[in-house]
Amino acid sequence: MEGFELIGVGFGPSNLAVAIAASELGAATPRQLFLERQPRFGWHRGMLIEDATMQVSFLKDLVTLRNPASRFSFLNFLHESGRLIDFINNKTLFPLRVEFHDYLEWAAAQIDDVVRYDRTVVAVRPVTHDGVVDEFEVTSASADGSARETHRTRNLILGTGLSPRLPEGVTASDRVWHNRELLDRVEQLGDTTPRRVVVVGAGQSAAEVTGFLHDRFPSAEVCSVFSRFGYSPADDSPFANRVFDPGAVDEFYSAPEDVKQQLLGYHANTNYSVVDTEVIQDLYRRSYRERIVGKERLRFFNVSRVIDLHDSPTGVSLTVESLSTGQKTPLDADLIVFCTGYTPGDPTDLLGDLGNECRRDQAGRVRIGRDYRVVTTPQVRAGIYLQGGGTEHSHGLASSLLSNISVRAGEILASIRQQPAAQHTVPQAVAV
Repeated sequence: MEGFELIGVGFGPSNLAVAIAASELGAATPRQLFLERQPRFGWHRGMLIEDATMQVSFLKDLVTLRNPASRFSFLNFLHESGRLIDFINNKTLFPLRVEFHDYLEWAAAQIDDVVRYDRTVVAVRPVTHDGVVDEFEVTSASADGSARETHRTRNLILGTGLSPRLPEGVTASDRVWHNRELLDRVEQLGDTTPRRVVVVGAGQSAAEVTGFLHDRFPSAEVCSVFSRFGYSPADDSPFANRVFDPGAVDEFYSAPEDVKQQLLGYHANTNYSVVDTEVIQDLYRRSYRERIVGKERLRFFNVSRVIDLHDSPTGVSLTVESLSTGQKTPLDADLIVFCTGYTPGDPTDLLGDLGNECRRDQAGRVRIGRDYRVVTTPQVRAGIYLQGGGTEHSHGLASSLLSNISVRAGEILASIRQQPAAQHTVPQAVAV
């Protein structure tokens, strides 16, 4: 089996940033490998709506905050694509999401020698020397399970992303979707035109999906259901945005637990269940215009929730209940899209028995060092690093977002490089 200094599980933007940071070390570049279950690089492909824009500045790309001179910057991507001047003339910090995805693909393609796609990690086992775990064996399988590979590493970086969340009791189907798969599902409809669609949620994705479906199906009624009185605008003011600064991570990490919870609550409106003002205004203008012309296809059920959802081969029946009056409105729809967010999984699920060696806090959450390394028992000296939503409780709101992705990659890599060298030889190229 091959030996590596670091193996990354997942190859989304977070681990892509680590791979880039490592590649820029020149002769000091560690031997690295990333295992990705998708057949090719992709980041929220189902929500690459044509006119949707990024919610973070292009300067918060994979590298710029860590290394402004990097050739992997978004600006260099524009230069090589022949669009730099055109982008500058567009006078925006927020590129189209489609274009930023093109940038991520461009960056991933330049270091594709360190990633193996169509590989799902199925097991992580400890390798013990003199009673100390100083390596891991990582086994991955192809999509059909026919091909398995096992590799050794001194450091493991878990960047497996988030799982789509559906309300309790709701199961995805051909007519019940999570917005993560929106574009693929719409494409599968072919020439079929829905008569009525329902969108559930109050955040950016819900508002974007509502507008997209309203455009895509010009004869369909689009019903938006959310528990708030109206869409809440995202707070992207300069002072509030400081919560995403690299220095804010230090302040958050060192704060007492009650202060951390206060900060998460105070600034949730920078990220959760909020919508860009321009998108809100666009939807309002659509609704008002339809009232004027007397053809109202866009309906909003505010302070409401969906109950009694029944899915069948011919359609979806549901009831919209007003939370303020209790009034119930029955609806028949051709499909329903839940824009209900994502859930971070337990990072130890992949580790098997190694999960028992990971320390937890009083709330049962995995303890994580400032360098994103999981705190383990003394018997585990090999490094386990965590990226994504599983670090929000320790590192703050930016932990699963792009804002600090380049700085975080550099911090993880620096921590790995500071570890003492192993006292034995890693086996190389042994057939499994």
